[in-house]
Formats: sequence, structure tokens, C-alpha cells
Amino acid sequence: MPSTPLFPGFATRSLPTDDGVQIHACLGGQGPALLLLHGHPQTHAIWHRVAPTLATHFTLVMADLRGYGASSKPPGDADHANYSKRTMARDLLRLMQALGHDRFDVLAHDRGARVAHRLGMDHPEAVRRLVLLDIAPTLAMYEQTSDTFARAYWHWFFLIQPAPLPERLIEADPAAYLRDVMGRRSAGLAPFDPRALAAYEHGLRQPGAAHGLCEDYRAAAGIDLDHDRADRDAGRRLSMPLLALWGEEGVVHRCFEPLREWQRVADDVRGGPLPCGHYIAEEAPEVLLAHVLLFLGNPLHSLTTDL
Repeated sequence: MPSTPLFPGFATRSLPTDDGVQIHACLGGQGPALLLLHGHPQTHAIWHRVAPTLATHFTLVMADLRGYGASSKPPGDADHANYSKRTMARDLLRLMQALGHDRFDVLAHDRGARVAHRLGMDHPEAVRRLVLLDIAPTLAMYEQTSDTFARAYWHWFFLIQPAPLPERLIEADPAAYLRDVMGRRSAGLAPFDPRALAAYEHGLRQPGAAHGLCEDYRAAAGIDLDHDRADRDAGRRLSMPLLALWGEEGVVHRCFEPLREWQRVADDVRGGPLPCGHYIAEEAPEVLLAHVLLFLGNPLHSLTTDL
């Protein structure tokens, strides 16, 4: 398959999941398998600054979540279950299995990190280690929502409004929505390669894309919380080593205690803030690489509790 300008030498594939949804991925590198998952309103293109180095250590699978990028964007179910993090995690498990990777590490940002949380919870036999970027657990963030958080993360509450209101407003000007959401963060639009911004805008202009990302958030405010509460009530926890990193200039750092919250749901956690905002892989790629390579290269690093 032809490579993209952001990922020279990498291949692309789209593979079906259990319900016929096609998951698109960019593939390259050699070594143990590493699944990389993006956030909103982006695509796998977020990894373009770290992929060349990671590819010298790992076989990379950089996927577009269902509803995003070049992956399928099915209409949402009435209860949004087909965009639950459980369903989206199963998409990625099937993708990795189809590519011959029964056990793998995960590096995930934002929405992708929420999918990775569920992947590790539902399929611990498949996930060796987790690196989660700039989130606290979804349930903790909703239960601790403050005025400051709601104003900063306004899109959480906009996107969950019943269809088709948010879809119609996004589709009226996808480029403006993308730049407003991303440009209002601490670093503005300065960190983003124009080619990456073009890729994000292209993804958001695809038919069904606005609906797909709204369904992701609608599921997070409903069925995903049911799944998270069921885990808490049953005492289920993430068992694999987990590295949580977040931007010290971001909203998660300002409004929550991410390390403490991950320690509430996982057995083996370490991490801390990095000198950047929300978009860690694009704002601070070298710092991120240093921590990721140390953590994924040395399982004994799980003995440390913070940075």
C-alpha cells in the first residue's frame, strides 16, 4: 500500500471487525507489537513525530478508531452501545489478532486512552502494558466535574446532545470546529504540522464523521459509565503495568489528580506531568519518547510510582 506523506515507508490496511466495521491502520516497524490510539478530533496522524523512533523498537499499528479518520462510521444504536468503549476495544483486539498480534503494548491519547482502559479491563490477557496520555478515568472525570472543567471541556457536553443538533453544527464548518477545539488548548495551533491538520480536517469531512465522534461521547456519558461502575462494584482492576502521563499546562492537570485516580482502578501505576499541554505526542515528542521507551523497554520500571 502507498505510504502517506506523514509516514514514509509505512503501509496502510483496513480490516473488518465482528460487526463488519472496517478499522483503518497505518503499519510499520519491527519488534514487539505496539498499538497506538488517537483522540478527538484527530486520527492516527497524531503519531507522526514519534513513529520513526518507535518503529526502530516496535511493530507499530496506528489505528483510526471507529467513527474517526478512514475507519467505518456506522449509525449509532439507540443506547450508543456500538460506540461504547467496550465495542471499540473489541474492534482493536480483532484488528491486532488479524495482524497476528495476540499480545501487545498500547500507547493511547485522549479518547483512544479511554478505549485502551476498556481494552485492558476486558482483555487483560492481550495487553502487556498501557501508556495513557492526558486523561483521568472517565467515571472519575464525570463524577468530579466542576464549573472550571465544564467550561474548559465544553465539547464533552455539547457532543452528547441528541442528534442531529451537534452533528449539524459541526458539519456546517468542520474546519472551524476542529480549529476551535484544538486551538483553544494551552499551545494554540502552533504545535501542529500543517499536513497533520489537513489529515484531521479531511477525516472530519468524511460522511458520518460528525455523527461518529458524537456517538463516541454519547456512549461515554451513558453506557461507558455503566461499565465502569460495574467494574468498581465488582472490584475489577487493571492488572498490567500502567504509565499515566499528562500535560502540566492542561485541563486534566488543573482539575484532577490523574495519578491518584489511576491508582484507584489499577494495581501497578506510575507517571506524572510533562512540560506541555494536551497534545503530548505533537507538543513534546522527545520527552514522550524518553518515558515510553524506558517504560516499555524495561518491565521492572513498574516498581517506580512516579516520574
